Amino acid sequence: MMAIGDVTLFVRQLGETQPDRPSLLVLHGGPDVGHSYLLPGLQPLAEDRHVVAFDFRGCGRSSRGLPDEALQPEHVIGDAHQLIARLDLEQVDLLGFSTGGRAALEFLRRFPHQVRRVVLASTSAYPASDAQEHLKEWEEFARRQWMEEAAGGALRGSTMAVWNLEMAPKYLAMIKNLDVGDWRYERWLAGEMHPWVNGDPEKILSTFEGRILILHGEMDMVFPLQLAKRLHGAVPASELAIIADVGHMSHFEEPLRWAGRIRSFLDRC
Repeated sequence: MMAIGDVTLFVRQLGETQPDRPSLLVLHGGPDVGHSYLLPGLQPLAEDRHVVAFDFRGCGRSSRGLPDEALQPEHVIGDAHQLIARLDLEQVDLLGFSTGGRAALEFLRRFPHQVRRVVLASTSAYPASDAQEHLKEWEEFARRQWMEEAAGGALRGSTMAVWNLEMAPKYLAMIKNLDVGDWRYERWLAGEMHPWVNGDPEKILSTFEGRILILHGEMDMVFPLQLAKRLHGAVPASELAIIADVGHMSHFEEPLRWAGRIRSFLDRC
């Protein structure tokens, strides 16, 4: 537990610092739960590098019971900035997963010189309506929506999160143990929360001087692959890595493949 400004953050450090490799700072998705659901993919990465993950304020084991204003996304970005300084990390590699990918974009906008390379995993730079345009014509997406509705919420989106349905019960068991925090999706619907990204994501990435990896599951049913391809096309300097036959939680379905793609990107000269 680390005091950062006016909050206390639960911070997890995996692996050892390396003199020739920047630490990898992880921004989790949601936001509601903390970062622990990402551990299947982060643990293999920590075999040869220092990985730092933390629960956003109001999430997981970090400070709870905060007023709505203290939960605004800009405070999360500020926390990440202060955490880098507190740990004496200087320049880091940055990994943003799902909603954390949008947080990573805002971090790049505000603190570009603190980031060497960025990985945008299972995320989107575009409005949710753009995702729906692609998903509405996907028959398998509609079938799984029906499965979720027929179960009366008991599946908790597990059949949408992973592509391999044999892994859905294991994923469901994992998320049932996650501690839901103070963030609520209803606040976003009511327009009470500020945007994660203040600026044009394509411009933010195009002006970033470091390397960019867009890492995406081929069968992502949250942010369909078309959005990752669109972003890659708009940012020619980016790299696009597609993991075949996995869904949104590609780090859970194929942790070694997922970690391997990130490792090869971060280690490349």
